[in-house]
Amino acid sequence: MRRGDEFASAIKRGDRAGRPTLVVHLNVAESGEEPIVGFVVSRAVGGAVVRNKVKRRLRHLMRDRLDRLPRGSLLVVRANPPAASARHERIAAELDAALDRLLRRLSMDGR
Repeated sequence: MRRGDEFASAIKRGDRAGRPTLVVHLNVAESGEEPIVGFVVSRAVGGAVVRNKVKRRLRHLMRDRLDRLPRGSLLVVRANPPAASARHERIAAELDAALDRLLRRLSMDGR
């Protein structure tokens, strides 16, 4: 995801699930397109090297989880400052927990 309107759509119109190291926003459109994922890692997380490391970790983790997202999904993963020092396993566990919560809400809503 690279366009600002896609980020805004996911953040403003989608559901949110927060964890200590990250927040996940999910908006599912009616289109049958492949899921799109974007990452937000602000300066509060750390310097450029740290931010890029966090983004690389999140990208790597999301690769294995893309098949869980429904078609037409816009997903934004926003890193919180504790993500900079969190272990890979903790970030993976929190990402799974946040995605599980959002996908459970979707199935309860009947979408």
